[in-house]
Amino acid sequence: MKKTLLLAGVACLFSFGANAADYNMRDLRPYIGIDYIYTNANIKKETGIKKDYNSGAINAGIRFDDYVGLEAFFQQSGERKSMKGTPYQTKSEFYAFGLDLFGYMPIGCDGFNLVGSLGVANYNVKLKYRGHFGSDDKQRVGYRAGVGMQYDFTENFAARVMYRYTHLGMKEVKNLNEVNAGIRYSF
Repeated sequence: MKKTLLLAGVACLFSFGANAADYNMRDLRPYIGIDYIYTNANIKKETGIKKDYNSGAINAGIRFDDYVGLEAFFQQSGERKSMKGTPYQTKSEFYAFGLDLFGYMPIGCDGFNLVGSLGVANYNVKLKYRGHFGSDDKQRVGYRAGVGMQYDFTENFAARVMYRYTHLGMKEVKNLNEVNAGIRYSF
């Protein structure tokens, strides 16, 4: 599943060139970016898992014109320890990769854009329990929606801030609320 989703994302990014005759090539703008992400997870209280995570993400995308783009990403959280001093001490972390479709709406001043996204991602949540409880590695496809603001400093550099909601539907982790901030470099 992981390889299939990743290959589908890469194929989408590069297959757009097959229809390049319909578009002016100057309108296609590939970019790369890096984000800091704060995640608040809706986790069952009985698990004893901490709810907040700090993550980093790298992404690569392409803007087809001023209004539409497609972005592939990989996100990795840091490990969180919880309930120290109890028999239920846990360590948890997650990583995700996926594909988001972005919509951009220029507003007022030059360089400001309202940004919206819809996407799908593969989430892998790792839980390690203290003692004889063992560990658990759960994988789930999540559906994402986001809204935010992007400011284009120059033709090549931009900064983005977004809120994103992700529905996972796991027994332990129902959904994620994320705030991310990052920079983009367009080629």
